[in-house]
Parts: sequence; structure tokens; C-alpha cells
Amino acid sequence: MKIAPLLYALLCSALLVLPAHAAEEAATKVNGVTIPQSRIDAFAKMQTAQGQPDTPELRTRIRDYMVRQEVLAQEATRRGLDKTPETASQLDLARQEVLANAFVQDYVKKNPVSDEALKKEYERVKADVGDKEYHARHILVKTEDEAKAVIAQIKKGGSFQKIAAEKSEDASKSNGGDLGWSGPERYVPQFGAALKKLKKGQMTDTPVQTQFGWHVIKLEEERARKFPAFEEVKPQIQNQLQQQAVGKAITDLRNKAKVE
Repeated sequence: MKIAPLLYALLCSALLVLPAHAAEEAATKVNGVTIPQSRIDAFAKMQTAQGQPDTPELRTRIRDYMVRQEVLAQEATRRGLDKTPETASQLDLARQEVLANAFVQDYVKKNPVSDEALKKEYERVKADVGDKEYHARHILVKTEDEAKAVIAQIKKGGSFQKIAAEKSEDASKSNGGDLGWSGPERYVPQFGAALKKLKKGQMTDTPVQTQFGWHVIKLEEERARKFPAFEEVKPQIQNQLQQQAVGKAITDLRNKAKVE
């Protein structure tokens, strides 16, 4: 079974931060040292979280792996390798990682995101992306003057697709500037905002500037958009809000910390 060394180190270092339970059920012993069942359970949980089924075979492989690692760890300790600066530093780092992860898990558990907050975010996102999708084309050039010249050329009867193929600096030039169907939120803000103001068949009268350059945008078609139901995207919204909350908590702690 392929298991990353750091993962094993993090798991073992967790023993440094978990309370000892003398009566805890032992999974097995190696030279008198107990490998508790809780450690195998924790490792199995990590593996199943990555998509592996929790089977007796998986448990057997984990037990064999831990026995092997325990044998090696005992021998390394006997040789004094745990006292070397490099090893001690790695153990400290692993312990720090486990504690940091424990904080995150504890924070999420004690600060659940309410259904009200999830629904509010759902409605905000739904309103933000709108109820339409757009089939757009564009021509991207380096300067505003170039973009103005392109607009003037098209207004005089020039083909948008042909000019895009000749002058656009975007990969879509091979398709006449065709960007396909997409919601406005998939584009940079300036582009999306300009696109939403256009009517079918209309082109921007003035160039639109983004970090990529200057755009001439044309709306080919638009259609109604079917937004996914709340229950379909609830897990993603929950994860996003949890990450934001944890990030804020970490930032607050960092700002309060005395760093010299």
C-alpha cells in the first residue's frame, strides 16, 4: 500500500497531542509497544477519505504497514536517530501540522454554517451570475487605438469573424473570435459587464479594457440559464463559507500574535 511518509509522520505525531487512554483497545503490540486501534481507525479514515473502501483487507494492510513502521521507528530510536537535529526538526514540524489541523477541525465543528447563511449565499450567487447565458465573440488587440480602428472597420461593413482571424491576439482568432456559450461571471469583470449590456447581434461601440488588452465584443445570441437547485450546490457553498470563516479566524489569530 502506497502511503506518503509525511502522512505517516503526521499521524504518529498526533499521539503527542492526543490524551493517553490506558484502557484503550490495542490493535497489536510490537516488542511490547502498543499500536492502538484508534490509530488504525484514524489511518483508515484518511484512506477512505481518498476514495478507498473500508474493507478488512485495507485494515490488514494498514496494520502490516504500521507494524513495519513501528519496527523501524524503534530501531531508529535505539540508534539515537530521534535525537538528531534534522529528525527532531521534522518531528516538531509534523506535530505543528497536526495541531494546526486539529484547530481547523475543532473550529469547523464548533462554528457550523447555518442553513440560513447557506441559502443567503445561494441567492447572492444566483443574483450575481444572472439568469442568462451568452454566445459571444471578441477581437483582442494591444492598444485602444487599434480597437477603435477595428470598430470603425466593422461599422463600414467589415466581417467581424474575418477581422478577428486577421488581427485578434487571442486563441479564439482561429474561430473568428468565437468564445462559445458562457455566463458573464466566467469572464473578467469588465468584459462580463460589457457583455450583459449588449443586445443580440450588437457590438460594443467603444473598446473594453481588461488586463489582457483592448476588446471589441459582439453578442451573437443569448438564452435562459438554468441555475442548479439549492440542494445540488449546498455542499460546495458550505465548504466555501467554512473556508472563508476559517481563513478569517486564522487571520485574526495571526494579527493578534506577537511576532518578533
